Amino acid sequence: MRILVTGDTHMPRKGTRLPEALVRAMKTADLIIHTGDWQEKEIYEMFRKYGDVIGVFGNTDTEEIRELLQRREEITVNGFKIGIVHGDGEKKTTEKRVLESFDSSFDCIIFGHSHIPYLRYHGQSLLFNPGSPADKRKLPYFSFGIITVEEELKAEHLFFLN
Repeated sequence: MRILVTGDTHMPRKGTRLPEALVRAMKTADLIIHTGDWQEKEIYEMFRKYGDVIGVFGNTDTEEIRELLQRREEITVNGFKIGIVHGDGEKKTTEKRVLESFDSSFDCIIFGHSHIPYLRYHGQSLLFNPGSPADKRKLPYFSFGIITVEEELKAEHLFFLN
């Protein structure tokens, strides 16, 4: 299974069109995961045009998004347990908040909030932040991620200029 992972799109504030690199990748994905900060329900609907979407709400999302989505999600893909959360909160680092959101039985925890691409194991759990395809902040590239789940789970970032 090929999963496209993205988040922190902050649309329409950061643009009204999805980047072409993201759209091309969504067309080949079996599932799309969004880590929150969509901003508006129309953006969620825009993603749904490209396939099945699982997502969570973030700290900048409208009430309409918060009524549609949960703060955290849990899915199982080919036997791998995956948690999804935005990662916002007070005190502590984003990574520490994310780790506290799920127990150690999760194979992969996907998160956003910081806009910083992140791929690292903490114990047995792979933490994966795809970065942002629309708001790279001070980073040199926009990004999103691909997770491939077969007999093993593999994650990678795709970096691009808009």
